[in-house]
Amino acid sequence: MSDFTSAQTRTETDSLGSLEIPASAYWGVHTARAHENFPIARRPISVYPDFIRAFACVKQAAARANLEIGALDEQRATLIDRACEEIKTGLLHEQFVVGVVQGGAGTSTNMNANEVITNRALELAGRQKGDYAFIHPNDHTNHSQSTNDTYPTAIKIALAFSLGSLLEQLELLAASFAAKGREFAHIIKVGRTQMQDAVPMTLGQEFNAFAVTLREDVERLREAVSLLGEVNMGATAIGTGINAPRGYKEAVIKHLREITGLELVTAGDLVESTSDTGVFITFSGALKRSALKLSKIANDLRLLSSGPQAGLGEINLPARQAGSSIMPGKVNPVIPEAVSQVAYSVAGADVTVSMAVEAGQLQLNAFEPIIAHSLFQSITWLERACQTFRVNCVDGITANEARLEDMVARSVTVITALAPVIGYAEAAKLAKEALATNAKVSELVVSRGLLDQATLDELLKPATLAGITPEV
Repeated sequence: MSDFTSAQTRTETDSLGSLEIPASAYWGVHTARAHENFPIARRPISVYPDFIRAFACVKQAAARANLEIGALDEQRATLIDRACEEIKTGLLHEQFVVGVVQGGAGTSTNMNANEVITNRALELAGRQKGDYAFIHPNDHTNHSQSTNDTYPTAIKIALAFSLGSLLEQLELLAASFAAKGREFAHIIKVGRTQMQDAVPMTLGQEFNAFAVTLREDVERLREAVSLLGEVNMGATAIGTGINAPRGYKEAVIKHLREITGLELVTAGDLVESTSDTGVFITFSGALKRSALKLSKIANDLRLLSSGPQAGLGEINLPARQAGSSIMPGKVNPVIPEAVSQVAYSVAGADVTVSMAVEAGQLQLNAFEPIIAHSLFQSITWLERACQTFRVNCVDGITANEARLEDMVARSVTVITALAPVIGYAEAAKLAKEALATNAKVSELVVSRGLLDQATLDELLKPATLAGITPEV
């Protein structure tokens, strides 16, 4: 943690006056005021390291662009560049101390970055922190820039960086479900619609469907993140490019692409791009979709494992911890429950993002800090939820084969497979009788002389019931 109580200090001054700053701190007067003003979340921006990395990328690209067009001398540009490179590798992240929830459209975060980069650059030059006559946070590190183009650009880059880990965990989780699909491919069970018995299927089909739906979400998230590639660097304050020299806009996007490895483009209309944050609604919606589908899967697993004696009891979830302080031996589905709670949080964050996007006024949206916080937290929680879901639940699921076989044998759902042969009306009568007498449908069909045993066995083959086409 950065030291706020150091005995040794340096004096820094802004338009509001002077403050004593701990001598060891890389941040300065602007960060100090922001830290005092925004203790709301009790979470500094450093909890999102990809955001810090992204900001370092933005500042590094700006320094290189300013050098290229002659707006910054080589010595200062190189020192700023070196400081940014260090921050990209994880150094000095603890110096990013302003709260994630802040007023000012992200100015506090931008100035925190400017001050840390500047003071590290001064150190690299062999000078004291705070020697702003040589390298200044605004005049040099923030040259040709505004919070209003650097901050949203850093958010978009950070989201692209962060999403990679979530996609990896989603793909691993999908692979686990697919593996269970293969493991359970031979097990026939009763499929259900509207919580009522429907037609037979395999347990493998059920689990493979989970894998397929998660892989669809991976693709939707990739599509959503691709929309974040349009940035407004060079827009400066409101999109008119004031104080950005000729050639800067073209140079900075070139360097930013090279530094990040992302396919970034400059927005066609910088005034529109600076005022509009609608892309975050699309991205948040994709996260919500993934979260809610994960919760649906978690709910299905809880239902399928219910009991274990007086419920469905079709599958067994790994026992992770004792479930009750009063009921001995009870084990609860704690992992699926946690996954669903993450989904509820992501859905709530999506509402927050939507309201914040709507709240933008005229040429700027001042509420991007809560948008950023909501999206970063959703990605982080979803990634962790996917990992624990896979490792502590899905990988250890087993099937109660005997129970599943018995439920299929006693279920009237097989009558659907016989209806085309014996007729819908006759099938309905048999289903009603089977339910009333607790008799097996197969026994009633043979005893009524509707089908011989050989024909019945052919129609009730597991592959036929589950709609599995034999390989040729």
